[in-house]
Amino acid sequence: MHDLTFEEALLQLEETVAQLESGNLTLEASLSLFERGQRLAAHCGQLLDKAQLRIEQLTEDGEIIDLTPPA
Repeated sequence: MHDLTFEEALLQLEETVAQLESGNLTLEASLSLFERGQRLAAHCGQLLDKAQLRIEQLTEDGEIIDLTPPA
């Protein structure tokens, strides 16, 4: 799972959630998918943390730049 990009992991997480929401699974299959979803969510979180750290390192004063376009 560590070799998945953020986008790949997020897609797999979305597919896992859809399968769980279908309600057509056995209890054991549901538990297995839930565990996989937890691992995928943790992986996505780690990748987001790394991205945030890189952004902070690229700014001069360590403050996060607001990338929201002006209204």
